[in-house]
Amino acid sequence: MGSVDLKVGGVVIGTVLVFTVVANSIPQIQSDVPELIAFGANVTAEELVGAGQNLFSGAGGCTVCHAETPGARGPNLLTDYQGEGTIGQRCEDRSPGLDCKEYLYESLLLPQSFLVGDYPPIMLPVDRVLNQQQIWSLVAYLQSEGGEVTVTGADIQTEDPTTEGADGPAIAASDPLEILNQECILCHVIGGEGVELGPSLDGIGSRLSADEIRNSILDPGAFASEGYQELLGGMPPIFGDRFTAAQLESVVSYLGSLE
Repeated sequence: MGSVDLKVGGVVIGTVLVFTVVANSIPQIQSDVPELIAFGANVTAEELVGAGQNLFSGAGGCTVCHAETPGARGPNLLTDYQGEGTIGQRCEDRSPGLDCKEYLYESLLLPQSFLVGDYPPIMLPVDRVLNQQQIWSLVAYLQSEGGEVTVTGADIQTEDPTTEGADGPAIAASDPLEILNQECILCHVIGGEGVELGPSLDGIGSRLSADEIRNSILDPGAFASEGYQELLGGMPPIFGDRFTAAQLESVVSYLGSLE
């Protein structure tokens, strides 16, 4: 019996090791939310600019629309735009009554009120995904591109400390259609409503499986629908944190039913 027990034990251990190796080899989907910032009143301009640059070129997703390439969906911010200079040079004169800092801050929170040229009104208010410290860091970085950084820790400290961005709780809605109307129709069309920036969600259940829909929500940078490859990376990978598991599954189930 002893030798039999040893053989059985060896098989069990070997099986566990095999499954452990296989499990660890499977890529894990993570929600890469913008890094949280904890600046105090004594934050330096260099710290703010550095954090803002990381947001602009990384998890903030700004370069998807504000690129330096022809056909971009938003005005170029980092190099000359129509002879007006970089954003740090032209921000002072963009809106009567607002200095550069005020204009940049307001345009991030109310982008539909500060449209430039013929660019479409597709930008989301950034406070839906960023907190106040992150927003002010972006303002400082944009000021630094050709202008003087005037953002200080006082700007951050005077904001309402209850304001929540990407580090806040998940959204409160439970009905999947309400969630979609709250979070998705500014970039997607569903039921004839919304903005056709990304692919329409109507009929998505006939195009993608439930797993593919779920992965597209959690890891939107991994796959782009045909015709939307240039927007790959435009959808922020934040919904693994904004949705509870129940909300996510209800949305996946609802979208899967749209055939």
